[in-house]
Amino acid sequence: MAPPKSHKILMVAEKPSIALSIASGLSGGQMSTRRGSTEVHEFNGTFRGSNALYKDFPAKYQDWTATDPLDLFQAPILKAESNPKAHICRHLGQEARDCGNLVLWLDCDREGENICFEAIDLLGKGIGGDLLCRPDIEKAYDHIMECTGFHGNEARRRVYRARFSSVTEKDILKAMDNLVEPNKDEALAVDARQEIDLKVGVAFTRFQTSYFQGKYGNLDSRVISYGPCQTPTLGFCVQRYLQINTFKPEKFWTLHPYITHNGYELQLEWERNKLFDLDVSVMFQKFVMEDGIAEVTDISEKQESKSRPSGLNTVNLLKSAKNKVASSALGFGPQMAMQLAERLYTQGFISYPRTESTAYPSSFDFKSTLGMQINNPTWGGYVQKLLDDGFHRPRSGTDVGDHPPITPMQPANEDMVGKDAWKIYQYVCEHFIGSVSPDCKYVRTKVEFSIGGEIFRCIGQHVMVKGFTSIMPWLAVNEKNLPQFKEGEKIEVSKVELYEGETSPPDYLTESELISLMEKNGIGTDASIPVHINNICERNFVQVQAGRKLVPTALGVCLIRGYQCIDPDLCLPDMRSFIEQQITLVAKGQADHFRVVEHVLQQFKQKFIYFVKQIENMDALFEAQFSPLADSGRALSKCGKCLRYMKYISTQPSRMYCGTCEEVYYLPQKGTIKLYKELTCPLDNFELLIFSLAGPEGKSFPLCPYCYNSPPFEGIDTLFGASKTSSSGKPGKGAGMPCFLCPHPTCRHSLIAQGVCACPECSGTLVLDPVSAPKWRLYCNMCSCLVFLPQGAHRISTTRDKCPECESAILEVDFNKKTTPLLDGSTLYTGCILCDELLHSLVEVKHGKSFFKRMGSRGRGRGRGSGRGRGRGGRWDDPKMSFRDF
Repeated sequence: MAPPKSHKILMVAEKPSIALSIASGLSGGQMSTRRGSTEVHEFNGTFRGSNALYKDFPAKYQDWTATDPLDLFQAPILKAESNPKAHICRHLGQEARDCGNLVLWLDCDREGENICFEAIDLLGKGIGGDLLCRPDIEKAYDHIMECTGFHGNEARRRVYRARFSSVTEKDILKAMDNLVEPNKDEALAVDARQEIDLKVGVAFTRFQTSYFQGKYGNLDSRVISYGPCQTPTLGFCVQRYLQINTFKPEKFWTLHPYITHNGYELQLEWERNKLFDLDVSVMFQKFVMEDGIAEVTDISEKQESKSRPSGLNTVNLLKSAKNKVASSALGFGPQMAMQLAERLYTQGFISYPRTESTAYPSSFDFKSTLGMQINNPTWGGYVQKLLDDGFHRPRSGTDVGDHPPITPMQPANEDMVGKDAWKIYQYVCEHFIGSVSPDCKYVRTKVEFSIGGEIFRCIGQHVMVKGFTSIMPWLAVNEKNLPQFKEGEKIEVSKVELYEGETSPPDYLTESELISLMEKNGIGTDASIPVHINNICERNFVQVQAGRKLVPTALGVCLIRGYQCIDPDLCLPDMRSFIEQQITLVAKGQADHFRVVEHVLQQFKQKFIYFVKQIENMDALFEAQFSPLADSGRALSKCGKCLRYMKYISTQPSRMYCGTCEEVYYLPQKGTIKLYKELTCPLDNFELLIFSLAGPEGKSFPLCPYCYNSPPFEGIDTLFGASKTSSSGKPGKGAGMPCFLCPHPTCRHSLIAQGVCACPECSGTLVLDPVSAPKWRLYCNMCSCLVFLPQGAHRISTTRDKCPECESAILEVDFNKKTTPLLDGSTLYTGCILCDELLHSLVEVKHGKSFFKRMGSRGRGRGRGSGRGRGRGGRWDDPKMSFRDF
């Protein structure tokens, strides 16, 4: 019997893996699982996982050519399904039917709070679709009535929010016992940031991309983007670059006397450190050499300690000890480090990795957390000693009210989590163990000497208690032992060196240093900092070099210098810092969401108008750095309009440029382009090109530059490469209509002529690859499915004939005489790859899922022996594939 409506509860989690962990924890493993758009776990109610929406502009604002970027500041925005094929929104609405309560198990940060209200809004709408963003997110409560039958304040009382920091059974049960209401202010703060970043970023990006890519050929960037966080981040890198390039080195000199005492040879450090005048330095060297005796004038010893670390937060995980963590010694960038940490969290190995707090709650169970690490072969012995001798509470840190510091939640090893994730897990464990270890204690000894009236010193350090540095050796104190000295003791100076040096510029910023600057200046959040750094790398504004150093490219430098010439606020951190302060006030309920967004957008709108008027100032910098389109690229193919050669510009975005017509034709990206046998398109007379993706399974296909950018037929909705462009990408820039999508009835390169049969993976068509010989193959014109045809054939071509059973195109195969599979030695053979026994047995499929195999039709072979070729061995099943099962 079904439980009463009020007792049926819908629980929503952000990820399927978390959904499984929570369901297991709450049910004690006693649950049933069924498959919907995602897995649904049932135990006295329903539980599932989802993360469904992203923000974007409505369709009419997507076309770059039809929309003035200035209009985007007032344009509406909507929330659309990030993966429409998964039907998450519809599935969520279906699961909500007849539920009396909703419990939201989303990540416990502002972004998670925002997703809470997305889920509430979806449940209220009942079906998937575009949701217009509302200034008043509180209305989302009312929408859930449609599914639950609640009314007024009753609906609010039946929507709960679980707050948890790990997916262990203990934390899950604790969260279930302490449910709270979702926080609409924090959700609105995220809405505010998203709307500001979307509108400002897209408006500036569209304008400057269109302006500069139409003028210069070697920019080497597909999108010249702007972002309220991304651009100040780039600004830090360029500022350091300019400091390095404008630095003027200066010579300096310093004295290094040497003494030998009790078997130790010591180099003494000069109190003046260094001088920038050679004559004065030589004078002091003469005084010291003439004296030649070092008299001990003072000996001091001081007990010092190096404090154990406080709890680990996100930013410190990403930058942390320069010698150890993600952005330096571990060998990968902050975004990768964050992805690995999130994976460890969803697997239950560490607590929630996005936290700003470094203070542990008073109720934190340090003993149990340490106890889980006793059996670790690397640090288990140290942990056991720590438990036996008594551990220390961590230093007091900062509690911002979000999550406890990042800590290990379950024991793990490298085989369980993988090599890269293990590095993150190992660091989290070592940091936690170090935070409850004793401080490092050492004695610092300073001995001062007088030589020729000048003061020199040497400093020694001796560790008394290693403390936390035993588990975190990269933070250890460098020991330096000194011999015994007595005050007034005189020692002969063995030599005096006058060292000549030169001041040096600072080095390029490392990722860890950049993270520190972003945190200090309020740029980004713990969740978004890795994304901003990754963006400036992916868009070719900076390059990551040895030591994870960030070196700006010519494009990155030109952009920042251009902003500085026009409006420095566009690249300085001050404005973003102000925005973050306002968003924090919204999150605290101290500022109105609508007014903050309106005020910030109005400011940026005025700056955008001024930027557009002054763009020539930035253009002057680009002109000095980059080549005009007319001077870029190499001659490749003829234009169908003027019949003169167009130039191929290989830098991103790759394109063809006709200097006579002054027209640009964008091409598919991230592949190679060649001329296709000087063949021409029957529609516009442009010479055809062949595009090839890298690798043995990469597609190769012909295209007409003009048709690719301006599809001549209506109904070509799915353009090649369209799914790879961003939501704000310009249609036609890297996305277009190749020959394999063209429905021209007579062109021998079109889909009509080269298409063979339906794709087993999707709704596309398998098309013959015209340049794949001798490794002949078919590829899908919409997905990655590949079908390898008989290898080594001299020629394979489509015919106009159709298979009477399946309507697939009949192929004509000209086998190699030495390797022909035909019994009579003939080489020519025609047949359907689906229905013909011989051809079917010679075909191998990659990436396919299901393809119905029809057998029974015989191929029509034409050879020298008889009028009909037959395959060797008769009917047989190919072990490589079956079209029914692959």
